[in-house]
Amino acid sequence: MTTAAFTEVADRVHVLRHPVLDVNVTLIVGDAAALLVDTLSTAGQATELGAAVRGITSRPWAIVNTHHHFDHCFGNAALATDPAYPIYAHETTASLLRERPGDVRRLAHDEMLPRDRELAAELARTTILAPTHVVRLETTLDLGGRSVALRHFGRGHTEGDLVVHVPDADVLVAGDLLEQGAPPSFDDGYPVEWPETVAELLRLATPATAVVPGHGAVMDEAQARAQHEQLTSLAWLIREGHADGAPPERVAARAPFGPETALPAVRRGYAELTGRD
Repeated sequence: MTTAAFTEVADRVHVLRHPVLDVNVTLIVGDAAALLVDTLSTAGQATELGAAVRGITSRPWAIVNTHHHFDHCFGNAALATDPAYPIYAHETTASLLRERPGDVRRLAHDEMLPRDRELAAELARTTILAPTHVVRLETTLDLGGRSVALRHFGRGHTEGDLVVHVPDADVLVAGDLLEQGAPPSFDDGYPVEWPETVAELLRLATPATAVVPGHGAVMDEAQARAQHEQLTSLAWLIREGHADGAPPERVAARAPFGPETALPAVRRGYAELTGRD
């Protein structure tokens, strides 16, 4: 039995908010095909996801991975092998999943082990299926009477974040460039560059745009801009702290999102500014 269901947030654009890690999957349906944005964490989750998709459409689907983190792409093998469906991702994401699957799997296991031993064990034995189609800056997909743009605006949450734009429905799927209900994760992010990447995303937004974050409830433009302001404030604090030689802990104590979240962001930002990222 599926543990979550899709909700239609715009014309033929459906979002499934999965209870494990509160991660979002977006289904975009055209006249000839569908597009599934992200595939959850495990084969079991992805199998349930596929059944939920089939409850909405019988059309063949393509897949987009917004980035390489396990909760957005480890379901690829369960959803794109029988039959074989194309998987799109930024070239960096594709390279990591193709050339270093063991490293990606190990990091996923180690991240989840203190929080959920059962999920960590499942991640350790997950088959990783790398994307088949590479996006560098922009690719447009025709779903039949509906065009969807896949865009890479720069580094942010990872080096290879993709944004999915559905112009005729006024929907932006942001992946983990934006979060709702929890602070962003900066562990392998680029906090100095992140605000400009989100600024490019927001240039496509209108007051009526539905913005689907990587986790949590669908956001409106105002909520997305508020998080962009926090990211911008953090980036400036990092720049100033780095220029002054301030310890990361001192900068994190003044930063948005709280010191526990901000400390890895400050350390990552210092590495960016010294060219050690």
